Amino acid sequence: MTAWIVLPVSLSAFSITGIWIVYAMAVMNHHVCPVENWTYNLTCTEEMARPGFPKTCCTLQDIPLISKCGSFPPESCLFSLIGNVGAFMVVMVCLLRYAQVIEHSHGCWINTSALVSGCTNAIGLVMVGNFQVDHAKSLHYVGAGVTFPAGLLFVCLQCVLTYRLAVTALDYWMAHVRVALAGGALISLVLSGIFFIHESFVLQHAAAICEWVFTVDILVYYGTFTYEFGTVTNETMMVGLQQTHHHSGVMMGGGAGAMALSMGGSIGGGMGAKGLKSPGGSSTSTHLNCTPESIAML
Repeated sequence: MTAWIVLPVSLSAFSITGIWIVYAMAVMNHHVCPVENWTYNLTCTEEMARPGFPKTCCTLQDIPLISKCGSFPPESCLFSLIGNVGAFMVVMVCLLRYAQVIEHSHGCWINTSALVSGCTNAIGLVMVGNFQVDHAKSLHYVGAGVTFPAGLLFVCLQCVLTYRLAVTALDYWMAHVRVALAGGALISLVLSGIFFIHESFVLQHAAAICEWVFTVDILVYYGTFTYEFGTVTNETMMVGLQQTHHHSGVMMGGGAGAMALSMGGSIGGGMGAKGLKSPGGSSTSTHLNCTPESIAML
């Protein structure tokens, strides 16, 4: 067991705890309404703030979407910190998982695609965390449009890799758990998108709940990599890099070797054509021109 086993758990615990703290701060500061509230009004008269209590009159602007919870200070500062630190930890998990898969099996396009989608997910997290929806809506929505699909693609590809690498019954059990988490993430993301495009208060609130479910689901999925990271060593990353370098070296070496053989064959063929003369004259016999070397020379 290595220290890397702490990384996935830390990512899940830090991010889940952090976003719920952001939510609690937003509710207490009257920036959003609590999740359990399903009653909304078209307009609200200005009400006296009651410290320590949530809002009693809510409008469409107060729906507790994750992005809305991190729109205003002081919670926006913590929201940005969570996005940046979480993105860094996501990249670390993706790189280690990529190297670990190479270490235990041959590289494949699924593993590479998972790495790319995971890093894309991290880029989207940075954008979502640093461009608040109420201050830079376009950039925030671009980040959300990147991070949510990329995160879903990453977990789906990791399900495939988990089944491919499974050996023991416990490995297959973990693969089944990840499929269930990926399925839950897919359903919640689709429902969130469907509900979000409607103006209904109830559907907008349902979209917020689905968004929270999706986010927590993905973070729990990242935490499951603790199962594999118990075998990760400090050399795992180097193995992945060396394997990639080895493949590129083989391709370059193979090309150079083929060129050398081709040149050698051409030269040898030319020498053979000159040496194999007909005993009765100075011209080359007819059948020599049908050899591969002679054809190559022509």
